[in-house]
Amino acid sequence: MNILLLGSGGREHAFAWKMAQSPRCSKLYVAPGNAGTALEAENVAFAVDDFERIGAFCVEKKIELVVVGPEVPLVKGIRDYFESRSELKTILLVGPGKLGAQLEGSKDFSKQFMLRNGVPTAAARTFFANQYNEAAHYIDLSQPPIVLKADGLAAGKGVIITSDKEEAKRTIREMLEEKKFGEASSKVLIEQFLDGIECSVFVLTDGSDYVILPEAKDYKRIGDGDTGPNTGGMGSVSPVVFANAAFMKKVEDKVVKPTIAGLRKENIPYKGFIFIGLMNVKGEPYVIEYNARMGDPETQSVLSRIKSDLVDLLCACASGKMKDVTIEVDANCALTIVMASGGYPDNFQKGHAITGTEAAHNAKVFHAGTKILNGTLVNDGGRVFGITGTGATLKEAQENAYAAAKAIHWSGAYFRKDIGNDVLNLDKN
Repeated sequence: MNILLLGSGGREHAFAWKMAQSPRCSKLYVAPGNAGTALEAENVAFAVDDFERIGAFCVEKKIELVVVGPEVPLVKGIRDYFESRSELKTILLVGPGKLGAQLEGSKDFSKQFMLRNGVPTAAARTFFANQYNEAAHYIDLSQPPIVLKADGLAAGKGVIITSDKEEAKRTIREMLEEKKFGEASSKVLIEQFLDGIECSVFVLTDGSDYVILPEAKDYKRIGDGDTGPNTGGMGSVSPVVFANAAFMKKVEDKVVKPTIAGLRKENIPYKGFIFIGLMNVKGEPYVIEYNARMGDPETQSVLSRIKSDLVDLLCACASGKMKDVTIEVDANCALTIVMASGGYPDNFQKGHAITGTEAAHNAKVFHAGTKILNGTLVNDGGRVFGITGTGATLKEAQENAYAAAKAIHWSGAYFRKDIGNDVLNLDKN
C-alpha cells in the first residue's frame, strides 16, 4: 500500500524506519520529514496542518493509510477533515478526531475526563486569565512542590514545578496575564505534586479493543540529575524495571480499561495511540497526563523493541480490527539519548555541519532536527538526533548508545550523560 506519514521529528524517523520494513509498504512518503526520514522514504514539502495539500496529495498518490505523528494536526482536526470529504473518508487514518485529541489539547478537559471516569490522578484546580488573585491565594494554601500546567499545547514545555511559592506566583502571573505560552496558558492548572517514579505507557486502540506497547521512561529536564528546565525530552529507556507484571496489571485495570470505557461512554470515537504519562506512587499508578500520539523520544526506544509488523498493527487500528491482532515484543532493552543544539530549550543556533553519523556503530541514529544544506548534513532544530542503543541488558544498550553519541560532532552539540542511570541503580537494589 501507499502510506503517508505526517511529521518531521525523531518519532517520525523511527516510524518511517519501522514501517519501511513491512512487506505491505510499497511506497512511503513523509511530510515534511527530515534528513533521516529521507533515508527510509520520500520526503514531501508541506506542513502537517495544511489539510488541503495533504488531502490533494492523498488523492493524487492513491494513499491508503495516513499516520499522524505530532499532536498539532490531531488537535486541529485532521481526522474530521478527512471524514467530511467523500474522496478522503475511505482512507485509513491513525489518530483521533478533534474530540478525542482534547485528551492532549486541553489539560483541563483531560483532568475532568479522568475524574469523571475514575482514573487515578492528582488533585488539581483550574484558573483563568482573570483569576490571578484566586490562583495566588490557592498557592498560599498549597503544599510545595507546586505544579503549574498550561492548559493547551506548549511543545512539552508548559509544565513548571517549583518549591518556592513566590516563584510559583510570579510564574502563574506570567502564564495567565503575560501569556508566557500564548493561548496555551489562558487557563492554568495548579496540581498536587506526586512523589514517585515516572513511566510512560502506550496504547494502540480502535476505541473498543487495544494492545499495550512496551513501556518506557523518558527524561524531560535538560540537565544531568533531572536539573534545569523541561524540554520535549532528552532520552528514554525501555523496559522499565519497576513496571513489572503486577504493576502493569494495575495500569491495565485501573487506567487503560477505564480510559477506553470512558471514551465509549462519552461517545468519543478514538482510533489511534494513547500515551499515558504515569507516576508510580508506592506501587500504585497515577495518571499525570494523556497524549493523543506517541511520545518523542520514547517512540525510538519502544519501536526498537516491537517485533510485529507495524503496518499490520496500524491498519488494524484504523479499520477497527484491533481484536484480530497481538503484539510481539523483543526481550532486549533499548536506550535513547537525545543530542541537542547548544542552548536548547532556549535560544540555539542552526546550520552547523554534522560529522560522525556513519561512525555510530551498534546503535540506530534517528534524525530529528536535521536537514541537508548544500550537500552537507546540518542541525536544524533544538533536538537533533535520538541515538538508540539496544542490548541484552540496559547497561549494554546504554554503552552502545553513548559510544555512538560520542562519535557524532557539530558546534555546540549537547547531550545528557546520565540517561538510564537511575533505572540501573533501581535494578541493583
